[in-house]
Amino acid sequence: MPNLRLQQSQSLAQRVVVRLRQAITEGEFLPGSSINEEMLAQSFGVSRTPIREALNKLQLEGLVVVKPQVGSFVFSPDADDVAMLCEFRLGHEPWAAELAYRHDREGTLASLKVVLDDMEVAISSKDRFRFARADTAFHETFVNHCGNRYVQEAYRLVAGRVATLRTNYSAPIDINSSISLDGHRSLAEMFARGDFVAFTELSTAFINEAEEALREHIG
Repeated sequence: MPNLRLQQSQSLAQRVVVRLRQAITEGEFLPGSSINEEMLAQSFGVSRTPIREALNKLQLEGLVVVKPQVGSFVFSPDADDVAMLCEFRLGHEPWAAELAYRHDREGTLASLKVVLDDMEVAISSKDRFRFARADTAFHETFVNHCGNRYVQEAYRLVAGRVATLRTNYSAPIDINSSISLDGHRSLAEMFARGDFVAFTELSTAFINEAEEALREHIG
């Protein structure tokens, strides 16, 4: 069981949600693994009520599957899940980048630089969890700066699942090569000059490659 700590600035149930979401998206709980309510309650130092509230919330986000009379489990994607998540990314990420360019080009570029520097450090130290977090932050940067709350809300519906797949399946491969980092740098350069034809083409190629790799991994 991971060593779980709660932030003190939120309600109890929400603090459990935040920490448990982090534990799932950052690989402390593996896809398909069982989540024991009693053990979580002991680890968090809370009753089972906020644990159940948190699990229900995370079920709505698609990160947890609650099976009555059976138990709760981290989501485990099948081929259809992978295909639909990648289709969603193909439709939303290039669009969010264009919106971010129009709404906050300089702020987006500043955030991308920080993320790319973090990715470089992660590769140098072979820290796949740090790389996965940075990779997730890179793609979410465009959404965060797009200036459209509806795009942001839609993306949040899948962001946790995408981050979980990245941590568990993509990052262990990407951390051993600079190819992914170079590709992200290219996307940032295309964004900087407003070349969204090239941006969309490269982004599409990356997402299609990710889908193929994920399909092979999950069978």
